[in-house]
Amino acid sequence: MTTDTFDVVVVGGGPSGATAAHDLARNGRSVLLLDKAGRIKPCGGAIPPRLIRDFDIPPHLLVARITSARMVSPRDHEVDMPIDTGGYVGMVDREDFDEFLRTRAAEAGALRATGSFETLSRDPDGVAVVEYRAKGAPDGAAPERVRARLVIGADGARSGVGKQAVPGADRVKCVFAYHEIVEAPSDQVSSYDANRCDVYYQGKLSPDFYAWIFPHGDKVSIGTGSMQKGFSLRGSVADLRKATGFDKVRTIRHEGAPIPLKPLKKWDNGRDVLLAGDAAGVVAPASGEGIYYAMLGGRLAADAAEEFCRSGNPAALGLARKRFMKQHGRVFWILGIMQYFWYSSDKRREKFVKICEDKDVQRLTWQSYMNKELVRRDPMAHVKIFFKDLAHLFGFARA
Repeated sequence: MTTDTFDVVVVGGGPSGATAAHDLARNGRSVLLLDKAGRIKPCGGAIPPRLIRDFDIPPHLLVARITSARMVSPRDHEVDMPIDTGGYVGMVDREDFDEFLRTRAAEAGALRATGSFETLSRDPDGVAVVEYRAKGAPDGAAPERVRARLVIGADGARSGVGKQAVPGADRVKCVFAYHEIVEAPSDQVSSYDANRCDVYYQGKLSPDFYAWIFPHGDKVSIGTGSMQKGFSLRGSVADLRKATGFDKVRTIRHEGAPIPLKPLKKWDNGRDVLLAGDAAGVVAPASGEGIYYAMLGGRLAADAAEEFCRSGNPAALGLARKRFMKQHGRVFWILGIMQYFWYSSDKRREKFVKICEDKDVQRLTWQSYMNKELVRRDPMAHVKIFFKDLAHLFGFARA
């Protein structure tokens, strides 16, 4: 028998779900935050200053402060991109970062539950019912059941909630990502810089994405991604580790998961279900950045949920996607074109890395990334970059 009814049940306790639960609970809504225990998403762990400011991230969660990036071409041509503004990109360990966000949601008033989502149904009165298998439940035990005015599915790419409730959520295209967390080297890797992210644009390491080496304080994330079936992600990471000397350091753990390629066309069912984070497809194309967009998606989902709970109007659920796309739809469109074109061959990857030598490109890239908005204050720099891109596209510039 169903015993509890909540304003909102949030399925998934990653950055998006935990943010939505926190914001709603802080506003006085009754919230259940349901999360699996022990799962860590493969992630480079980069968070920009905009996220740190907007979501009040305490300094102790930053395991590293990145002040530059190194782009590596198929021919091993290296281009360094320093952050010349005195700023930095924060790096977090998802195991600690996600748990901090869940704990903060609970401190704001959300009730935490640990278990696996199973089904979404409705009682005879039309109220949504979430059934989940509680962690540690004996075999054969009946699932837990809770009622909700609204269900937020923040349960990752290929969301179980989305598949059952939102049309199109079961057809999302994904990049599969895999990384290995290893010990930070002492003297085994001469080229390693604890303040620099290395990004490898090489078809042998990823035919349609990129590979990375990202510092995490006393650990390092080494990973890659691809949507090409049959491509060995583990083999690619093994090759990268061997080529850079990271095969000499100890592996701590490894993870893999699908990463969505673009936002879904619909995030809600027009009644009582709303998707957020990876479940809604909000991972930036080309870069694969997801934490900031997941947390923003969670916040916008909470805003839409609050309006829905207050008014009872299901149309309010559509505001989450509308507001997100208004803020970032143009950036996602541009990045999607970049990924489709520049990552399609090693010849183009070589030109792409060459373009990154340009100081205007570096400055505008960092400003846009760190502040999460297109830079409009320097229109002539954009014009110069446009013509430089054309020169590379048509072969007028030497790679």
